Amino acid sequence: MLCDKKRKSKAIYMERYLIIKTRDELLRIKIGQILYFEADRNYTKLLLSNGIQFTFAINIGKIEEILEKQVSGSSDILIRVGKSHIINKNHILQINLPKQKLLLLTQEGKPRELIISKDPLKTLKDSFEKEMKTSGEEEG
Repeated sequence: MLCDKKRKSKAIYMERYLIIKTRDELLRIKIGQILYFEADRNYTKLLLSNGIQFTFAINIGKIEEILEKQVSGSSDILIRVGKSHIINKNHILQINLPKQKLLLLTQEGKPRELIISKDPLKTLKDSFEKEMKTSGEEEG
């Protein structure tokens, strides 16, 4: 029963939209299509699961604030990993601690590699493992 509720709430988030406005443009993005955000000083790069990429003159901290304001519960899916990335955990294929590598899967099934420092990767891996234990207890 709990598992069904979780699936439904995930489906709702996947259909929710994030709207990013700058002085000159407005972007409306489905949460489920976000692969990751990547910081680059005062800019943030956004890569969608279909390969489309955008760059904003907004720092990643501000992006995180926008996400929290616009999409309640977005932190269940979009996770800050270290100082430079916000990733969509639904696209994670592999977490490799020794190589400090995170592989995300695109819509076409192509892996996208991010290099992330070991501590944030370990935190991500640990939270995934904890979540797996919790969902395993709900099903059993």
